Amino acid sequence: MRLPSSIFVSVSLFTAETTAALYLSSTYRSAGDQIWQGLTLLFTLVPSVLVQLTLTFIHRDLGRDRPLVLLLHILQLGPIVRCLEAFCIYGSVGRVEEPYVSITRKKQIPRGGQSEEVERHVGQAEGKLFTHRAAFARSSVIQAFLGSAPQLTLQLYICALQQGVSIGRGTLMVISLLSIVYGALRCNILAIKIKYDDYEVDVRPVAYMCIFLWRSFEIASRVVVLVLFSSVLQLWILPVVLLNFIVFFFYPWILFWLSHSPFPENIEKTLSRVGTTIVLCLLTFLYAGINMFCWSAVQVKLCDPDLINKSQNWYRMAVYYVLRFLENASLLLLWFMYKTEVYNFICAPLLVLLLLLAYGIAIFFMLVFYQFCHPCRRLFSSSMTQGLWTCSSLLCLSCNSASPQNRPTGKSPCPPTRKEPANDGAQDTSSDTTDDMPNETTYDMLNDTVCDSPNKVSNSICVGINGDINHSVSCNA
Repeated sequence: MRLPSSIFVSVSLFTAETTAALYLSSTYRSAGDQIWQGLTLLFTLVPSVLVQLTLTFIHRDLGRDRPLVLLLHILQLGPIVRCLEAFCIYGSVGRVEEPYVSITRKKQIPRGGQSEEVERHVGQAEGKLFTHRAAFARSSVIQAFLGSAPQLTLQLYICALQQGVSIGRGTLMVISLLSIVYGALRCNILAIKIKYDDYEVDVRPVAYMCIFLWRSFEIASRVVVLVLFSSVLQLWILPVVLLNFIVFFFYPWILFWLSHSPFPENIEKTLSRVGTTIVLCLLTFLYAGINMFCWSAVQVKLCDPDLINKSQNWYRMAVYYVLRFLENASLLLLWFMYKTEVYNFICAPLLVLLLLLAYGIAIFFMLVFYQFCHPCRRLFSSSMTQGLWTCSSLLCLSCNSASPQNRPTGKSPCPPTRKEPANDGAQDTSSDTTDDMPNETTYDMLNDTVCDSPNKVSNSICVGINGDINHSVSCNA
């Protein structure tokens, strides 16, 4: 059984950031900056409350008789108590023989042949640790993008206005950046484990390092671009932020409405329809917050029973990074045009070039990760380069079909119309009705999904933590 180190890292970042934010808010109060003090406390307490609710919801403490744990969550000490509980469970493993053991079956990643199933015994202690890890993985993402990301943006904006960095503010910014990068890393790992739940996934240290560099350059450059733009055009930053939030908040709902799927009722049995709607709105709000600063590895799909799109969407990822790069370049151009004398001490063209280069380096490490370091890259229906080539060919086909020069000409006054080949139509056309066809490979431009033929469909039998057997049919992506 692995040491719950990820839980310790999550709690350490949460405690360090909260402590640094409280100290910095006290310095703002001493200096008479009530606005900065209020915003600093707001970006500290709101995500802290959401983290407490997340841990309580996942562990189902509301339906259990644990008043002390609920009291500690109200006092915002829930993560510390959960961390101590996880390490106590880890320390007690092997001392007492467990009367109940579950059996899980996971497939191994194929290495040239067919994958083999591995049967493993899971005790109650390991099942509890699995729940703790899942809860802290989700709470780290919430803390990162609903607390640390706006906190880092605020403190960097204050530094730009005051043209100085204090020790307390610099410490909080460093901790916030580490918290955001760690939350994005946990989001990537969480997406891999959800998409490939039937397989035994082993993430190597090289993959962790690649994700860390990818997310560090992407998030740091994005935050600096937003701060530079907001420092010279304070009123225009609000439309930019609101437009991003509105687009990414309503995008999953629009796809859900176009799919004509029934309203999801399997989130929690005790929740009413109103409660389920609130939970889904919070989920899409978090999804919008993640995409504000970086690409969300977990793609929300409300019509899916797990609420997650389990296909590998090269087209959507390519469109996101192209548009985000163009947006960053546009914001930097506006900052360069309207910059004040505050920035006379820096070389503005060099700064613009470095920020665009940093975002390009982030894209480079992202490509390296998906091409060489992804633990489940052998299960991809197409590699990263093939996916990007398909995206570019789709754009070229759309451009060529729109241009009148490419229409066939002949001697007859009424030239015959040319039909597209069947294979190209099965791969390149956009359709919502071909998802249910059993013997074709479809590419859905709306949902960006790729589904293989039933020859590649694998039936897996998984025995859960509680001993129940789940039969699932998964489509390799």
